[in-house]
Amino acid sequence: MIFGRGRFPAAVGDFETAVRARDVEAAERSFALLTSDLAAVEDTDLEAAGPRLAALLDEVPPGPRGVVAVLIGACVERGADPVLCAPAVFAGALDAFEQAAVFCEGWAAADRGTLPGHDGDGLEEADVERLGFEPVAAWQTLPQFEMACVAMLNSPRVRREVPGRAELRAAVARVTELSGDPFKCLAYALAVLDDEPLVALDRATGAGFALRFSGVGDNFQLHTLLADALIGRGLVTGEAPSAEAVACCRDRAGMVLTTGSFNLVGADGEWIWNEGNPADIPVVDGVRLVVVDPPPYQRSWQAGRFFPGMTGELVYERALTPEESAALLAQVADPVH
Repeated sequence: MIFGRGRFPAAVGDFETAVRARDVEAAERSFALLTSDLAAVEDTDLEAAGPRLAALLDEVPPGPRGVVAVLIGACVERGADPVLCAPAVFAGALDAFEQAAVFCEGWAAADRGTLPGHDGDGLEEADVERLGFEPVAAWQTLPQFEMACVAMLNSPRVRREVPGRAELRAAVARVTELSGDPFKCLAYALAVLDDEPLVALDRATGAGFALRFSGVGDNFQLHTLLADALIGRGLVTGEAPSAEAVACCRDRAGMVLTTGSFNLVGADGEWIWNEGNPADIPVVDGVRLVVVDPPPYQRSWQAGRFFPGMTGELVYERALTPEESAALLAQVADPVH
């Protein structure tokens, strides 16, 4: 075991001192210690280290900056305050994605063909000279920043209290456009909604229901929770998911095979695909609106959370009045498919 009592806090202190003194050799030595055996570190030491490393992140050179961001994410997962750590991680990720966009544009302008791997496969020394060290390093650190940001966004406090999500989401979208890499985990995490109103309309009966959801990563998860809220209460006909599947979509570890209970359609008449996320559901009169139809064919999938570290919740609030339901249903287009 590398870390005895007090060794990890000492390594953090050494790394802080070395980075601020621009002492490359000392920084490399302490950095190697920091990343060697986190399983042996006490939770209390990681809890204290997270904010200290976050405060240092923008001074860390671009090359190892992504790894330090991942280390901060590990600290958060072991108890560090995510609200204190997230601003620096988001700022580092924003800079990395903005620099990566410069890299992608330069790569295309040089007619270099397929983009290199984030591990450097396909990069040449001439590319670094042509495009610059920081854009190249940023491209290589994107998977690390994606991982670190998701660790922050697992916290509902971060999603509610820490600014910068909109700017980062735009930067991720820009790199996705340039590279074809969707960075799906980060894009979906940035799109997660909290305390979000939802109206479900049963097309067969015209009945409507008001609900509210938080921490739902994709529409597979939403579908299962919605089926439990509506079919489980006897409000809509169909086959309800099992209690185990619902629990896995809330906060239980693991996944359970489930079968689709209905088909969801947006107010624009387009199907709401389970592979999408709730932020894509069209808004009508200030709320996201789904129309519930019978399933056109049987669909099965492993029910669970898209983000295993994020608690999902969907709460049934009330039945709409017939007048409210009719007014909303009048704004719904016929199904496109």
